[in-house]
Amino acid sequence: MSLFIYNSLGRTKEKFVPLHPPIVTMYVCGPTVYGHAHLGHAKSYVSFDVVVRWLRHSGYQVKYVQNITDVGHLTDDADEGEDKISKQARLEKTDPMEISQFYTKSFYEDMDCLMVQRPNIAPNAAGHIPEQIDLIEQLIKTGHAYEVNGNVYFSVESFPEYGKLSGRTNQDALQSGIRVEIRSDKRHPSDFALWKKAEEGHLMKWRSPWSIGYPGWHLECSAMSMKYLGETIDIHGGGMENRFPHHDCEIAQSESVTGKPYVRFWMHNNMVTVNGTKMGKSLKNFVNLKDLFKIFDPIVIRFFILQSHYRSPLDFSEVAIKASTTGLEKLRETQRRLGEQRPGTLAFDMRPFEQRFSEAMDDDFNTPIAIAVLFELSKSVNAALDRTEGMSETSMQEAAAFLDKAGREILGILQDNSQTDNSGNELNGKRLDAVIDVLLDLRAEARKNKDFALSDKIRDRLLDAGIEIKDTKEGVSWSKKS
Repeated sequence: MSLFIYNSLGRTKEKFVPLHPPIVTMYVCGPTVYGHAHLGHAKSYVSFDVVVRWLRHSGYQVKYVQNITDVGHLTDDADEGEDKISKQARLEKTDPMEISQFYTKSFYEDMDCLMVQRPNIAPNAAGHIPEQIDLIEQLIKTGHAYEVNGNVYFSVESFPEYGKLSGRTNQDALQSGIRVEIRSDKRHPSDFALWKKAEEGHLMKWRSPWSIGYPGWHLECSAMSMKYLGETIDIHGGGMENRFPHHDCEIAQSESVTGKPYVRFWMHNNMVTVNGTKMGKSLKNFVNLKDLFKIFDPIVIRFFILQSHYRSPLDFSEVAIKASTTGLEKLRETQRRLGEQRPGTLAFDMRPFEQRFSEAMDDDFNTPIAIAVLFELSKSVNAALDRTEGMSETSMQEAAAFLDKAGREILGILQDNSQTDNSGNELNGKRLDAVIDVLLDLRAEARKNKDFALSDKIRDRLLDAGIEIKDTKEGVSWSKKS
């Protein structure tokens, strides 16, 4: 089956074939680093992490770029307000560089806990000012941009297709979408800033041919994506809220310079909501990942996210995450049983599960269906293991290998030699096994000596720590409980 991706530009699923196979070029809008990451960030970057993992599993060589925004993103997300990094620096009584580096480090710490693989290249906007100035000069030279009083604006009237991604293609709609008052030095209210002249006391500024100032927010992604991935990208990802104005502006400034399609497949993930309202820092209803990791295993958070399709909204509640904890533990328990139980003689056909999993992933990365396949597999495997004949050694190996490939390599929800505790710290799985084995040996010795009080005490203390012991006909087994 071929891979089909929902293309936001055409608003339909399209068969994916890269421009230069087997190489896939992919760019995803990264975070603006002025605070700790929240659950909305997790949904976006976990979703695109699975996209990259599936593409690589399918045999493609993915060149993945994800930027860091450390300048130019103003507080109103358009052309007015204070730079978000500068504002945070002022609040914390430090300088913007320390703010951006501190929260960039924090962001990657959280992504590591979520098993989000690092991009091939992670460029930051402040480190690519020359490229952005060069792009502005090209736009001015070709008549797509103009300078007024040290500010440079892109002329939307010079690009008739402006708004084609969001669907805001007429001037009335464009004007209604502008969230700032009309500036007197703009030729058209929809024109957007490429370069802003720094006001007195502005902390982040550079010399340019037009003024001492800083680049507009939309410019960085065009400059950096074309520098590292070329003039036409296979896949560009980001949140749905970025379609307008950010991505429409990217298209306009990029295609005006190159005369070529900027992006072949636009992918947009939906938002996280809290009681139906968008989660975000500006709304002050966001859930900080570091706080969340103190309560829940980060892999449970990843599992919770992937149970919703990337294009569907995800409503946050602790009840839903607790349900995910229970569901994930069922898969982990099946994985453990396959590694511990003695083989029998019963053959088990893995092919239907493998085929349905692949079909789900090839259908616009449908992780909820893919996870449902794993649950069905888990149920069938456990039923086979419980039968008197038991599963054959070959069948157990095939089932374990598929769970490892699908659950660990592709979805990132199962782990091999490590587990993650609910504070976000990695715990070596072999070490945990060894500790519990010692306690189980002590319990077995206590039972042999008829010291049932000590035996029950070990069992109860382990249960308090989230480890449940089961006495079965094959022997003693244990599992982590929510």
